[in-house]
Amino acid sequence: MFFSSTRRPAVAGMFYPSSPEELRREVRRYIDGAPRDGEIKGRVIGLIAPHAGYVYSGAVAGHAYKQVEGERYGTVVVIGPSHRYPVTGYAIWAEGEFETPLGRVGIDEEIASALMRADDRIRHLPQAHAYEHSIEVQLPFLQEAIGEFKLVPILMHDYSEAACSSLARALHDVLKEKDDYLLVASTDLSHYPEYEEAVRADKVVIEAVSTFDPAVVRRRIAEHMRLGVPELHTMMCGAGPVYVVMEAAKLLGADRIKVLKYANSGDVPFGDKSQVVGYM
Repeated sequence: MFFSSTRRPAVAGMFYPSSPEELRREVRRYIDGAPRDGEIKGRVIGLIAPHAGYVYSGAVAGHAYKQVEGERYGTVVVIGPSHRYPVTGYAIWAEGEFETPLGRVGIDEEIASALMRADDRIRHLPQAHAYEHSIEVQLPFLQEAIGEFKLVPILMHDYSEAACSSLARALHDVLKEKDDYLLVASTDLSHYPEYEEAVRADKVVIEAVSTFDPAVVRRRIAEHMRLGVPELHTMMCGAGPVYVVMEAAKLLGADRIKVLKYANSGDVPFGDKSQVVGYM
């Protein structure tokens, strides 16, 4: 299969509107509907945001992107789970651009090349990105919230402690001399228990993430999964990206984390409370 240097939208018209005008209105509504948290001091260098269809998770994502609205970030690294392609190591799209209905976002080829030199498991692997939604759905929010930026998109499948720490160190080594970067971890929470079980599982994750310690998050997720909750397939589908962003942000000087908003798919008027997905 031939891959051009432009990554075309794969889920426009499904996860979010394909019309630029409709998409901009919807994203704007989610960002405008969220508060700017006055307790957040200093510069935000990392975000965790959901990647489901906007009608389910867009309002939660709006809380994340509200915190960086109007800020300048030259480079945005978005790390997502690879749902469809069995990535070994880390799959980067290292050249060209990503396209959404709101326009094209150029790849930060200099940073992408530096990352591949820093860790040879980071490879240009466009086929992993072709149909993956976890990075794509973040881009309209970024385009609307911060405007111009260059993108470094990374997909991962191996969530082991060693793999996450290796990528976090590479990000630190490459970004430590910059002052205009943003790290984004793309993840949803629980899949697919009934409503009350989802709320319980997601509370465990939220409290663990609030400690700003990836090891605590790993341990508490493992403990809860051992309870055998019916239909609880995972508590955080993008756990690896979250571990990486937490660890890299701490290496780069972040000293605080705050969970801004929680909801799940059962909270929307047409949501099915018998099986839900959580968002943070």
